[in-house]
Amino acid sequence: MSEFKSDFLRTLKERGFIHQVSDESGLDDLFAKETVTAYIGFDPTAPSLHAGSLIQIMMLHWMQKTGHRAISLMGGGTGMVGDPSFKEEARQLMTVDTIEGNIASIKRVFSNYLNYGDGPKDALMINNAEWLRSLNYLEFLRDVGKHFSVNRMLSFDSVKTRLDREQSLSFLEFNYMILQAYDFVELAKRYDCRLQMGGSDQWGNIVNGIDLGHRMGTPQLYALTSPLLTTSSGAKMGKSATGAVWLNADMLSAYDFWQYWRNTEDADVSRFLKLYTTLPMDEIARLSALGGSEINEVKKILATEVTAILHGRQAAEQAAETARKTFEEGGLSENLPSVDIPATELDGGIGLLSLIVRAGLASSNGEARRHVQGGAVRINDEAVSDERKMIGSGEITADGIIKLSLGKKKHILIRRAA
Repeated sequence: MSEFKSDFLRTLKERGFIHQVSDESGLDDLFAKETVTAYIGFDPTAPSLHAGSLIQIMMLHWMQKTGHRAISLMGGGTGMVGDPSFKEEARQLMTVDTIEGNIASIKRVFSNYLNYGDGPKDALMINNAEWLRSLNYLEFLRDVGKHFSVNRMLSFDSVKTRLDREQSLSFLEFNYMILQAYDFVELAKRYDCRLQMGGSDQWGNIVNGIDLGHRMGTPQLYALTSPLLTTSSGAKMGKSATGAVWLNADMLSAYDFWQYWRNTEDADVSRFLKLYTTLPMDEIARLSALGGSEINEVKKILATEVTAILHGRQAAEQAAETARKTFEEGGLSENLPSVDIPATELDGGIGLLSLIVRAGLASSNGEARRHVQGGAVRINDEAVSDERKMIGSGEITADGIIKLSLGKKKHILIRRAA
């Protein structure tokens, strides 16, 4: 459509969230005339979501911001199966305890983006284990399975790609799309949920839910997907040189999260301001028009705004100040990420490669060795080329720390713990 009537779809379109909609005019009419309930599912495959999930969370945020009801659906049931969409091999199965632990950890992030409660427009957090774990298998096959065509399911790109590569697709994984479709129907019945949103890789699964709802007598259901984002250089969102960009503060500090967004490529700044911040569009247009050296100031604004939503304004501004002191003044900020090493261990000396891994700057000694050989590692701002070097109390500065650096933008303070 050239122009949406509803605030929600108009906001999503102008900010770049929309990839595909099942019935644009029908969905726009629905949003324009009543309060709509929509959901996005999140499978708990780790104790934290990463930045790749932020576009989905922001869609739920705008859902509530424009006066509608958002549901964040935790995959306590589907997580036991694992989404095979466009995966090259089966996910490792998780225990119920692991899944529940991951959900408990993931939940903390959502309250920074959504207001949860019992009001008609308050967000809901629901676990699909409520209905999936208690299903009677024979009844489910008879009442739900009969509506699915195996021929059609095999034609979906997410399945076809796997089979074309002659990669195994288990019956367990094949059932995932049935369970996800059933989630949509169950939410429609329980909460009058009319819309499922997700990444473009979920289109087939969402349409399955619409078809199942039609066959099982629900009101008209709708699908809306967002583009699968990469950076302008082709890198996946949510990944950095040192690993995943986690949303939970106990897995990635506010400072490191801020730095990830500060390092945004020039070509992505305007797009990311629209998708990941709540700045007004006229302010984004003004910032996007800046060029030259001013683009670096815009990147700092981007980093601070994204970090403020997740970690709070104070933590975001503190991260910005830490970066300013470290990179612009050449100073040392107390707010840099730190790692405590027991005094007995540090006094005896710890290998450089082990220290790099302990500090989270590499995932293995081999990766740490490559960093050293590439000249990227510094101790107290002095380059280190000897991978066998032992780091001990002699490196502790007058400030009582050892500054370990990887490249120009990754710094960790090593502290001697009593």
